[in-house]
Amino acid sequence: MRTKEELDRLRERAIALRLEGKSRREIKAILGPMSNSTLNDFLRGVPPPEWTRRARAKDELRAAARDLRAQGLDYEDIAAALCVSKSSVSLWVRDLPTPPRLSYEENRKRSAGGARRYWEVERAVREARRVALIARASAEIGAMADREILIAGAVAYWCEGAKSKPYRHVERVVFINSDPALIGFFLRFLDTAGIPRDDLIFRMHIHETADMEAAHRFWQDLTGAQPNQFRRPVLKRHKPKTVRKNVGEGYRGCLQIDARRSSELYRRIEGWAAAAMLGPALSARSA
Repeated sequence: MRTKEELDRLRERAIALRLEGKSRREIKAILGPMSNSTLNDFLRGVPPPEWTRRARAKDELRAAARDLRAQGLDYEDIAAALCVSKSSVSLWVRDLPTPPRLSYEENRKRSAGGARRYWEVERAVREARRVALIARASAEIGAMADREILIAGAVAYWCEGAKSKPYRHVERVVFINSDPALIGFFLRFLDTAGIPRDDLIFRMHIHETADMEAAHRFWQDLTGAQPNQFRRPVLKRHKPKTVRKNVGEGYRGCLQIDARRSSELYRRIEGWAAAAMLGPALSARSA
C-alpha cells in the first residue's frame, strides 16, 4: 500500500512524463505496475500529446462535443444534440473541467445552437460524400453494351410497365413514368431492341391544374417525337382537399409510351426479365 507521499511523487512524475510526450503505456512501463483508474486520476486535466490523436471518422463529432461541453452542456444534452452515446461523449470531454449548472432554458438554447452549428458543417460534408459515392458507382458501370441495355430495360419494364394478367390477357408494351431520365433510358432500350420510333405513341397523364402546354413541349423535346404521335392527355381531376407535393414548374405529369404491334416485343421482354431475375434455366422452365 503506497503512502500519500509516494502517490504524490508518482503523480508528479506521471504528469512530467505526459508533458514530455509519453503515452500511457510508456508511463506505466517507466513508473511500474498501476491500474488504469490510478493513472487516469494522475493525468486528469493533462492534455494528451498531439501524436496520440489519430485521425478518425468521428474527429468532427469529438470537436463538436468539446465545443458544446465548453459552452456548459452536460453529457446527456451533448449526446442528444450529436446523436451519439453518453459513453462516447464522456471519452471525448473527460479532460475538460465540469461546467457550472445552467438552467433548463439555457441548456436547451445552447444545445440547439450547438447542434445547428454542427449540422451546418455536417450537411455539406455528407452531401460531398453522397456525390462522390454516386460518381464512383457511375464509374463502375461505365459504358453499357447492347446486352446490358436489354437486361436493364427489361427489368425496368417489369417493374413499371403494363403486364398481362390471368384475368386480363393482353400482351402489349405500355410503359409509364414521371422520371425524364427513366423515360429517356426506356426509349434507348426500345432503340436497342429494334423498335422504330415511328411505332411509338405517347400520352401525358397530368393534373388538370398543371401547365399542359409547357409539359407537352417538354416531353416532345425529350422524346423527339412528332406532334401527331401524341394522343389526348389523360387529366387527373383536382381535389381541393388533397395536399399535393407535385406542383410548380418542375411538375410535368407522367408520360405513357405505347409500342404498336408489340406482342412479340412483350414476349421478348418477358424472357429477358425472367432470365435476369431467375436465370436462364428457371426462366425456360417457367415458360
